[in-house]
Amino acid sequence: MENAMSSFIKGVDRVILGTLKVITIASFVLLTLLVSANVFVRFFPVVSLHWFDEIIELVYAYLVFYGAAALWITRGHISVGDWIGAKIIRNVRARHFCRIIIELLVLFFVAIFFYYSLRLTILALDVTNVFAIPKRVLYSCLPVSGAIMVIYAVRNITVETIGMINPQQEWIDP
Repeated sequence: MENAMSSFIKGVDRVILGTLKVITIASFVLLTLLVSANVFVRFFPVVSLHWFDEIIELVYAYLVFYGAAALWITRGHISVGDWIGAKIIRNVRARHFCRIIIELLVLFFVAIFFYYSLRLTILALDVTNVFAIPKRVLYSCLPVSGAIMVIYAVRNITVETIGMINPQQEWIDP
């Protein structure tokens, strides 16, 4: 039962991470194409890209926030890191405890980000000028990525708590 649950959770992680990677890569490719087209049109004015800013704003927001959520899942983002190494704190439980404190601070920040980004998305009633895209569509990446970060911050706290309660190795040799 425990093995099946673990496999299910890992599968969900892969789907979420894969989806975020696809969105991020597609956003990057689209952003590159649009900026290249804009540069080309500046030198050779064959068409008007009056809608350019609107789409760039949308694509860039998706790239940044969904990319950040993907990095959050893999712990690939810029972070405090593991400066609580074996040479500073040799006791495994104490290291896990320090990481729990750090993750709680991170969770506090991400929860505030999620709350206010959700509030911004809900309260946004205006639309973009050219395509009349609801600003909610633009802002939706904020609470979605924030929710993903909250979920994985809770996961990290859980992992560190389990590590503190049941460490694999009590002391690290110097």
